[in-house]
Amino acid sequence: MSNVVLKVTTGQLKKMAVFYQDYVVKPVPYSLFTAKKNLTTITGYNSGKVLFQGQNAASEAAQWQSPSAQAADQKASVKKSSLKKESPSKSGLPAGFSGWSVIGSDEVGNGSYFGPLTVCAVYASAEQLPLLQKLGVQDSKALTDARIITIAKQLLRQVPHSVINLMPEKYNEVQPTMSQGKMKALLHNQVLDQLLRKIAPEKPKAILVDQFELPSTYFKHISDQKVQVKENLHFQTKGESHHLAVAAASIIARYYFLKTLDEMAVVSGYPIPSGAGANVDLVAAEMYRQGGLELLGKYTKLHFANTQKAIRLAKI
Repeated sequence: MSNVVLKVTTGQLKKMAVFYQDYVVKPVPYSLFTAKKNLTTITGYNSGKVLFQGQNAASEAAQWQSPSAQAADQKASVKKSSLKKESPSKSGLPAGFSGWSVIGSDEVGNGSYFGPLTVCAVYASAEQLPLLQKLGVQDSKALTDARIITIAKQLLRQVPHSVINLMPEKYNEVQPTMSQGKMKALLHNQVLDQLLRKIAPEKPKAILVDQFELPSTYFKHISDQKVQVKENLHFQTKGESHHLAVAAASIIARYYFLKTLDEMAVVSGYPIPSGAGANVDLVAAEMYRQGGLELLGKYTKLHFANTQKAIRLAKI
């Protein structure tokens, strides 16, 4: 396991907290946030230090470093990085990729206690890219929820897409025998297959998955599937910065995720927050008092540490 420590400003720390809000886990003492993404645990301390721990710590930290620091780190770690061994170039993507006709896929909700795990794939042809830019398509984590909803409603009318919402009840049913990584891989494979069928006979020049694990692990996860989407398939961390198709997919996925939280709030009678912070525990505790784990299981991912915290709060 590799470790990388960065020193950032207060403003940068807050920006990182927003960026990782969909991946938050139980925070450690004296930290603003703790998140798990790309096989890496990221802890942002109130002091301004950010600790990256895990298999892909260097690559995850690199996006927050200055260009000169990135270059030095990349040169020093080129022989050690398992991700770089699988990538033919710095980004792993061909030259001119951002202007290609591409299917991009992304997921949201994997770090939120309440709500579904939502995966979306979008086909953005080269001809549509100027329109997506005009609509304001960018990384959904840099947009407010209100802006996401506005852009998503326009995208739904403009681009071919496929969305799967893995609801909490089904999530909890498969989770004891399946890692979240495998769930995401299967869902990505499924939405990609659905979208390819939808746009046929047209074919994208490439497919880009916002990378959440090593490609070799991804392919292992889907190896038992009857349909395995592999042709012209690429993986890239922070994929939304490499093609607007991934950015559009992240926006539509976030829109469906938020829409589902609102629908859950109406059905349950409780305000349903995203994330996994202290406010989430309070709502979950009230829900547990009313209906125990059976009720919680309809709205939450029960294996999160929030479940035990909610149970303790409910007994106070």
